[in-house]
Amino acid sequence: MVVGAAFLLVGVLGFIPGITTNYDDLSFAGRDSDAKLFGVFEVSVLHNIVHLAFGVAGIAAARSTATAAGLYLLVGGIVYAALWLYGLVIDKGSSANFVPLNTADDWLHFVLAAVMVVLGVAGLRNVRGAGATTGL
Repeated sequence: MVVGAAFLLVGVLGFIPGITTNYDDLSFAGRDSDAKLFGVFEVSVLHNIVHLAFGVAGIAAARSTATAAGLYLLVGGIVYAALWLYGLVIDKGSSANFVPLNTADDWLHFVLAAVMVVLGVAGLRNVRGAGATTGL
């Protein structure tokens, strides 16, 4: 629930001038968006929408079952690991940088991937362990 709420908050903040610097340069997608959340992380309308959707999915998973929440964290962590690798290998000045990403985004994605995978695995182990104890 906390991870989903955090993504939802970040998605909203990405649309608030002042919290997002260079707000006038916010574009739908692509490397031409110079808007930066907290003056650090490159964002675009697409980037913010993805954060909002990811947040809604996290809250929905947390409200569903412990297994769904654990899978959200695990799969989300894997997605963020792939995004981290993608950010490392693309030319940031090319059209491949459609999200857009900068170095700060890349390393934030690495941290998110690591934390989410660890939380997801731990959560799923707890679910499995609780099921074994209760006979489920």
